[in-house]
Amino acid sequence: MAGDYFELKAKGTSVRTETIAGVTTFLTMAYIIFVNPTMLSKTGMDKNALVAVVCLVSAISTIITGVFGKAPIAMAPGMGLNAFFTYTLVLGKGISWETALGAVFVSGVLFLVLTLIGLRKKLVEAIPPGVIAAISVGIGLFITFIGLVNLHIIVKNDSTLVSAGPLGATTLIGLAGLLFMLFFEMKGIKGSLLIGIAFSTLLAIAFGYVDRPMRWVSFDVNIMPIAFHLDIFGALKWGVLGSVFSLMFMDMFDSIGTLVACCHQAKMVDSRGKIKGMDRLLAIDAIATMTGALFGTSTTTAYIESAAGIEQGGRTGLTSVVTGALFLLAIIFAPLVGIVPEYATAPALIMVGLFMMKEVRAINFADIEEAFPAFIIIVMIALSYSISTGLAFGFISFVLIKSAAGKVREVKPTMWIIAILSLAFLAGDKLGDLMKCIK
Repeated sequence: MAGDYFELKAKGTSVRTETIAGVTTFLTMAYIIFVNPTMLSKTGMDKNALVAVVCLVSAISTIITGVFGKAPIAMAPGMGLNAFFTYTLVLGKGISWETALGAVFVSGVLFLVLTLIGLRKKLVEAIPPGVIAAISVGIGLFITFIGLVNLHIIVKNDSTLVSAGPLGATTLIGLAGLLFMLFFEMKGIKGSLLIGIAFSTLLAIAFGYVDRPMRWVSFDVNIMPIAFHLDIFGALKWGVLGSVFSLMFMDMFDSIGTLVACCHQAKMVDSRGKIKGMDRLLAIDAIATMTGALFGTSTTTAYIESAAGIEQGGRTGLTSVVTGALFLLAIIFAPLVGIVPEYATAPALIMVGLFMMKEVRAINFADIEEAFPAFIIIVMIALSYSISTGLAFGFISFVLIKSAAGKVREVKPTMWIIAILSLAFLAGDKLGDLMKCIK
């Protein structure tokens, strides 16, 4: 029955393949169960409640994406967006976490309105093919960088910003998993990423590098300390609206970038290269943000780690249903999920980055008008550690170059809107300083 609903045969996949893909996606993004509560708890929010809420919101939004969006895309509270929530809104501007949740909810409402009037879809369709390819490549480079950092191959350096790190025992364990992934991938064996993650985890256990949990399951689940405590009216005050816009922009282009990259990788495009069901996916993304705010977490968005499951053969919403079900189980099995170390999942991110780099072939580097914006997007996504920032620089440079070349008519009206929004986003953090200088 599931096979008929998700059209498994028509898409050349199976329940087994979709299950492996769903598990792989879950393992590569399960870190959010621990990272997000740790970060948001600095605002004064209850950490135990946050763990349960992250699992619950990720499960609900991901299952909805699978059942109604029919896409192998997972959703969860977004990295970067949670940092903005914690360090900029609450700790930086002194906004209460209740008001910050209200700001997230209002931004979600705006996402939904923009989706229903078709503007978000037009934003996606206005982006030139070469720039779309650059988004995939840039995100691929970005998650490769994340994987290398998680594996401690790349470390912070005060003199050179980053440098190669020492090859410690945990790094070697992760590299062993990477070799397994490469070997099984070369042999064309499905589930190579999952096999590599499992192998590294078993090695870590064997050599005593994984702390055994005090208990395997936890039934102490209570979300009420943070659920439904959002302050919507506080978020509508003039001083907070700028932050609402920043949240809207960051999620809009983070989700657009992720959906474009993942949907193209999953072959969810028609003969004209347009993504199938983009309206539904964008609407689900907006509703997920609103739902997350109601339950008590920062902006929920599509996760680029979905690409790991897609690379393992995930082509339908069944992949997302499996991932969402595992998030539900994680509510009580959170101590068990914690056994899988980040250096075991890091190689999977590196492999996914490798696969996504294939899209570089679609960029015409002989045409500087296409090559430069694409190049800026690829470089800035990784080096700014932000998908939305990288896209903003790329979109602005595309419009400027076309204008300088006297080809203004080749820029679609929607692309001008994107460029203006991008400029406003990049300038947003500096407007306060500029006003002080004027005064």
